Amino acid sequence: MFHESPIKRKPTKKIWVGKVPVGGDAPISVQSMTNTETTDVDATVAQIQRIADAGADIVRVSVPTMEAAEAFKLIKQRVDVPLVTDIHFDYRIALQVAEYGADCLRINPGNIGNEQRIRSVVDCARDKNIPIRIGVNGGSLERDIQEKYGEPTAEALLESAMRHVDILDRLNFDQFKVSVKASDVFLAVGAYRLLSAQIDNPLHLGITEAGGARAGAVKSAIGLGMLLNEGIGDTLRVSLAADPVEEIKIGFDILKSLRIRSRGINFIACPSCSRQEFDVIGTMNALEERLEDITTPMSVSVIGCVVNGPGEALVSDVGLAGAKSKSGFYLGGERQKERIDNNDIVDTLERHIRAKASKLDESKRIDIEQV
Repeated sequence: MFHESPIKRKPTKKIWVGKVPVGGDAPISVQSMTNTETTDVDATVAQIQRIADAGADIVRVSVPTMEAAEAFKLIKQRVDVPLVTDIHFDYRIALQVAEYGADCLRINPGNIGNEQRIRSVVDCARDKNIPIRIGVNGGSLERDIQEKYGEPTAEALLESAMRHVDILDRLNFDQFKVSVKASDVFLAVGAYRLLSAQIDNPLHLGITEAGGARAGAVKSAIGLGMLLNEGIGDTLRVSLAADPVEEIKIGFDILKSLRIRSRGINFIACPSCSRQEFDVIGTMNALEERLEDITTPMSVSVIGCVVNGPGEALVSDVGLAGAKSKSGFYLGGERQKERIDNNDIVDTLERHIRAKASKLDESKRIDIEQV
């Protein structure tokens, strides 16, 4: 049971990254980035497919050399998900990947050369209808901005971003999005707030270099959650020193927790205590592993006792309230006559959850056909 979020997003300009809209009234898209060697085409394609299968709307690929640009040409031919090319310094790489079908160019106009080179890239992007992402990072600010502020500050990130924005404005190019990432939560949040007040182009959210899987997920959830709750942000990446697939899962979990966007099962489970009538933790681990393939938005509550179990089950698509020997079972908020044997919870719940997902998918299909 997915309830609409009370959050009101700031209106922004809509651009298109391949087939995916970003900004305006489009859903907040979730991204990740490959960490394979781009020149290893097979490995990169395989990882892109895994990221896409996890639900990614957009995938970014680093293209640091012309050799990598040639590899990108082959990669692009073998995947369907829109690809953003990450390019620094060499404007010729940007021109090449644009010819090879890049769906977005991640560049900073100010670091790819003189005005003529910048113009050539922008003209190419305009001609091929490719948007640009300006990507400012607290760890790589321009030297004069570093000297002016002494250290990365929200105002420093804003000044860097606006310097690049002004270049595109001067070249009459408005198909761009901007990020002002930092590894410090308050620094990133402050910079995004300032930038959101300055421009109406879409914002790409991220806490960069957030850390490993656990700490990085926490930092990202706090920082991105603060911004999203204020209506700021049109696309996001959770940056982890971990498998890129985990970035996608956590990104959707953040959006799901704010009721902004739902994909897959929203599990509601108690932390377990001495009141539990079955192994809640073991049950949850098994269910999450078995049901990773389900993309249907739905809520499943797994509560180990009758204190909170019935209340959570009443507002879930599928609910279980623990009791001795056999636990109470709910579908669509209604208690069923059937009770589930505590020794067979995982198999029985999996069967009911898959059946419920199929019914929800069928109902959605009928609704679409009737529109």
